[in-house]
Amino acid sequence: MIVGTAGHIDHGKTTLVKALTGVDTDRLPEEKRRGISIALGYAYLDADAAGGESATGTPRIGFVDVPGHERLIHTMLSGATGIDHALLLVAADDGVMPQTCEHLALLSLLGIEHGTIALTKCDRVDDATRARRHGEIRALVAGTPLAGAPIFEVAATTGVGVRPLREHLIAEAAALPPRVRGGLGFRLAVDRVFSLPGVGTVCTGTAHAGELAVGDELLVLPPAPGQAPLRARVRSLHAQNAAAPRASAGQRVAIGLVGLEKDQVGHGQCLAAPEIAQWTERLDARLRLWPEEARALRSGTPVHVHVGAAQVTGSVAVLGGLGGKPIEALQPGGEAFVQLVLHRPIGAWAGDRIVLRDASATRALAGGVVLDPQAPARYRRTPQRLAELVALTADTPPQRLEGLLAQAPMGVDLVRFATGQGVAGAARAALVAAIGAGAREAGPGAPVAAEITVVQGAEGPAWALGAAQTAQWAYAAQERLQRYHQEQPEELGPDLARWRRLAAPRMAEPLWRALVQRLAGAGRVVVSGATVHLPAHGVQLSALDERLAQKVLPRLLAAGFEGVWARDLAKEAGEPEALVRTTLARLAQRGELFQVVKDLYHAPPAIQALARIARACAADGDVKAADFRDRSGLGRKRAIQVLEFFDKVGLLRRVGDVHRLRADCQLFVGDDGDGDGDAADTA
Repeated sequence: MIVGTAGHIDHGKTTLVKALTGVDTDRLPEEKRRGISIALGYAYLDADAAGGESATGTPRIGFVDVPGHERLIHTMLSGATGIDHALLLVAADDGVMPQTCEHLALLSLLGIEHGTIALTKCDRVDDATRARRHGEIRALVAGTPLAGAPIFEVAATTGVGVRPLREHLIAEAAALPPRVRGGLGFRLAVDRVFSLPGVGTVCTGTAHAGELAVGDELLVLPPAPGQAPLRARVRSLHAQNAAAPRASAGQRVAIGLVGLEKDQVGHGQCLAAPEIAQWTERLDARLRLWPEEARALRSGTPVHVHVGAAQVTGSVAVLGGLGGKPIEALQPGGEAFVQLVLHRPIGAWAGDRIVLRDASATRALAGGVVLDPQAPARYRRTPQRLAELVALTADTPPQRLEGLLAQAPMGVDLVRFATGQGVAGAARAALVAAIGAGAREAGPGAPVAAEITVVQGAEGPAWALGAAQTAQWAYAAQERLQRYHQEQPEELGPDLARWRRLAAPRMAEPLWRALVQRLAGAGRVVVSGATVHLPAHGVQLSALDERLAQKVLPRLLAAGFEGVWARDLAKEAGEPEALVRTTLARLAQRGELFQVVKDLYHAPPAIQALARIARACAADGDVKAADFRDRSGLGRKRAIQVLEFFDKVGLLRRVGDVHRLRADCQLFVGDDGDGDGDAADTA
């Protein structure tokens, strides 16, 4: 358990921590000289050392001693973000003071639900004063999470009341429910960085999630602008101030890192497992405005945002109420969905607590929890987006995903979702196991409705589309294909890329291809090569087309990789060029020929062979034009034309200056020589 002290300056926080643990957390010369805490201080308490029963497995208690000075509130927030239990101190001689109120507000806004109150310096006042302080404290904490917290009277310098307080904290630590560790990637908010001889760079902070072992790799987030995140290996670990082979969520951790210099990481950055690495300048959150604020919080308000150990300026955009209705302002004491637009990136994940302070950083305004750390810049106040935010307020990642799938019209990027939730490893697959159970393969004639579409990626599920959305998009795609047939009755149908542009241009391409595959597998559409049509629609060849096809097909087969121009085929066949062009177009529409560029046609065996060469060139996933040219024996211009054709039909995908192979695409893998392949595979 991590206990965080809170209270006004000179109310005895450091002295009480020393009395409880024997450790003086004021370590800096300036702190000693001035008699106040400036930086975060840490101390630890063992149950057995305090007379407790170590056999019960009571964990070591860590204390975060925070500054009480108003100008050091940002430092207090850095320490308070990861605490489990608040220890609020009020000096009996002073009573409630300004920073007492602000620290209480910050603890409330951070969502810290467990706490204890210590009335310090009780040896300096009489019984009547102590009784009056009890009343003041109860009035102060009324309506906050500390409303029912016990009050202990102590005099740290003499030891009066220290033992009962210590025993109470040990009992609280024993009763604290264990944190969820499995399935979450490790992350830690860095609040101190220093170097030690023989160890190197050491970063300390509270582990927010996951587990870490010696030898693991971590990334420093966010990276410098325009650079990739720095990577470091864990050389040594201290958890709760003791050397350990592993560290886990909820512990104070010191990490010795290899491959990282002290000046390459700073206070406020995060160390995270590579699988969950992300950073953001825009996040959506559920926010509560402090009840004592005099004015409502409106869009455009400049604020200081505290997340983890990071502090960054930004602005607020009020989105809507918790019921999913748009609102213009957040009233004092109320809660709403907001978007925070930050002036520089920070590391943040769903579930992280946030605190907002006003533009001058003089008072706490609001607090809440991150819902989506990769928030959209567009459509952020639409009813659809607000419904998605309502879904993201569910208690667990699987529940959030289930609710999100019921709302998201374009499906869910599962990799992005899992990263934002901090879910790593095998838990990513488990996250969609329940929803994936309904995503069975559709057989011929099977209905597409009431089934979730799940797209598998190289390392697990990559995309998912809800059952209702799958049925809606299947209907819309078929309806648009029917309309295309009515508008272009002479054509067999559009190619897959054009069909997507007509029916669902905003849908992610992996989801679209999966939807097409399911429609084809259910027999609701027919995919011929790169062309798609309804089963009842087809391009019929006339007797003239059949005769011309018999004359040109031998020449096309003999042409191999080079293909033949329509004009040359007409000339060699001794037929009018216009008639030959019409026949070639119909054959291409039926998937019996392929038009690589306008008027240049290839036979299916040649395209299948070129597709095999393209796959062979993609050892690292990218097909380089020079490599493809050399392996195919084509000239540079023709090689590029073929690669661009593969981009168009979906075998490859153009990314910058390279052509990237779609690993899950089964186009042109058939060996029957007609180019059709299996209808379900060609999607």
